This record gives sequence, structure tokens and C-alpha cells, in this order.
Amino acid sequence: MSEAEDQITAWFAQQSKLTKADFPIGIGDDMARIQLGPDSSVLVTTDMLLEGVHFDLERATLKQVGYKAMAVSLSDCAAMATVPVAAVVSVALPKGYGQEELKQFHEGITAAGRKFDCALVGGDITGWDDKKPLAISVAMLSRVAGNEPIKRSGAKLGDSICVTGSLGGAVKHKHLEFEPRIKEAIKIAQMVTLNSMMDLSDGLSSDLNRICKASQVGAVVVAEQIPISDDAQKSKNPLNSALNDGEDFELLFTLSDEDCRALLKKWHGPIPITQIGEITDTKKMQIKMPDGRISDLEAKGYDHLKGGCES
Repeated sequence: MSEAEDQITAWFAQQSKLTKADFPIGIGDDMARIQLGPDSSVLVTTDMLLEGVHFDLERATLKQVGYKAMAVSLSDCAAMATVPVAAVVSVALPKGYGQEELKQFHEGITAAGRKFDCALVGGDITGWDDKKPLAISVAMLSRVAGNEPIKRSGAKLGDSICVTGSLGGAVKHKHLEFEPRIKEAIKIAQMVTLNSMMDLSDGLSSDLNRICKASQVGAVVVAEQIPISDDAQKSKNPLNSALNDGEDFELLFTLSDEDCRALLKKWHGPIPITQIGEITDTKKMQIKMPDGRISDLEAKGYDHLKGGCES
């Protein structure tokens, strides 16, 4: 998250008059939680994807774009270890698009939803004039999974920092075909106590910064322990790719050192979990390099306010 984006999000939160009783989770997490009654609540999120920013139609099919649009919001459910229920999707169509294009797009949306029994229940369709881009907005509803939703703001001093999967190089193909880590998130949350969690959408450096700011803590990650993807290994600077590329859609979470040891010992899922660092009291992010040198880690992941094509 860029400093400017961080500031405007904080300003939005300050303007909010939401009560904790009615809205236990508000602005600043991957999903907001709305209390419907004493024993009933729903979580909601929304994501917008733009042609030329989040996908390139010269390299992606409409089915792939539909899949990604749905999967991005499903990943928000994973970020908080909640169960997706339903989605509504709105699209702004470029001139010349019609039923055939919408059917291809719909095929991708429903393919992603079927993986997690998440239904497409409605939406809106409108068209642009002239040479406007394809734009997609997905609103997702989810419910609790037996555990309390995991927020970003609970990281504690001494927590271990962990990630699922491998990082970097998603631009090659992963950003169009990733599988949201919903099953893994819920399983982990039921095995141990997670203090904070989110999904890695904008890059490890930016998203870890979000957890640190929300929790008012610092962090140090160990460069040699960061799991770098095969695609990132082919880049000029694999570590930089793993830290900053974004669109990994893996889980980033913190938990006590004791719980971390127990989790790593018991975890046998197909998606690996790697301990990459520790939460500190410095209120700044740092990285320990292979030579033992510890330096500041700047948040250099994707900047939503500057735009530019991620894919």
C-alpha cells in the first residue's frame, strides 16, 4: 500500500460513524462485518478490476478475466478465514461487446465460484462509448467458519510471520489462474490461534506493512527464508520479485512462536507454509540479508493510486 493510499484509507475510517455493536469490523480490513442479530452476521467485500491495469486482453481471454475477477474477491474471504456465500458482479463493457463476450466472461466467473460453492446471484451490465476499457466490480458476501474472522490488527510482539505457497513472478501466468487459499485459511485457523492475517495481493513488502501499521508493530523478515517461485527465480532480481511483484494471492499471517512450531509440525497440506520472520516492537519493517546485515524494508508493492498494468 502506498503512503497516499494508506492516508486516504485512514481518513475514510476517521469519517466513519459505524458502531462496533452493529459493525464489528469496519474500514481497513479485507472484509467488513455487519451484525444482523445476536447470533447472525455477514461479511462483505468489493473489488474492481480494470483492463490495462489488472489484466491485458491481448494476453488473457475473457474467461480468464472473469475467473480472476471472482477469485480476487474469494481471496478476501481467505484473508479472514471466512466461507464465501454469494456474489454480485457489475461490468462496464467496451463498445462492440455483446452476448457472446458476456457468456465467456460468465463462464470464468462461475468456474471460480463453483470451487467454493459461491453463487453468482445478480449484478449489473452497462456499456461505454468510444474506446473505453472493460471494467469489472465484484461484491462478495461471506459468513464465519466457526472461528472468528481474522483481522490485520492483531499481530503481537514475538509473533512468527508465515506465508503459504511461493512468491513473485505472478505476472507470468499465476495472476490469471490462482486458487484462493480459502480451504487452507480455514484449516489453519481451526488448528492454531492466528493473531493477524491477510492475502498477498500487492506484494509482501506492501502487505506486511499493512499488518504492521494496523497492529502498531514492526517486523523483520529473513531474506533466505522467503519462498521464491520458479517464475520469480528467472527474473533479474528474484528477491525483489518475491517482495514486490504482487498478485500472489497467498496468505500472510502471524501467530505465536509456540503455535507456529505446532502448525509447521502438523501441517501436511499440498500448499506449503513457510516461516519467514518475526514481529518486533520497532514499528518499522526490516529485512535480514544473507550476510547478516539488517536493513529497512520499504513498501514497494503495487500502488493502486498510481495505476499501471500489473499484468
